[in-house]
Amino acid sequence: MTTLTIRNVEPVIKDKLRLVAASHGRSMEEEVRIILRNVLAQPSPSNGLGSRIHARFAAVPASRSVSKSSSSAIALPKRSQKPRAAKFDDEAKS
Repeated sequence: MTTLTIRNVEPVIKDKLRLVAASHGRSMEEEVRIILRNVLAQPSPSNGLGSRIHARFAAVPASRSVSKSSSSAIALPKRSQKPRAAKFDDEAKS
């Protein structure tokens, strides 16, 4: 097995972990192992953040400022380039 050291844990978090572990009759180390197993066993979302936001608000009615004759769906242009990370250095400004 591998050893993992976690430094700079806030005292409040450590105290809560100690109390939860004691309430389950486990050591703090075992409690952390179980927490990690449970969190990492959950399936990761299949869609990105944008898709999840869109799905959440898809059922929200359109704003009242939109006229009834206009479509509630906005036609978006097709993406012509692959997504890329934003550059925040000085070279990106020129």
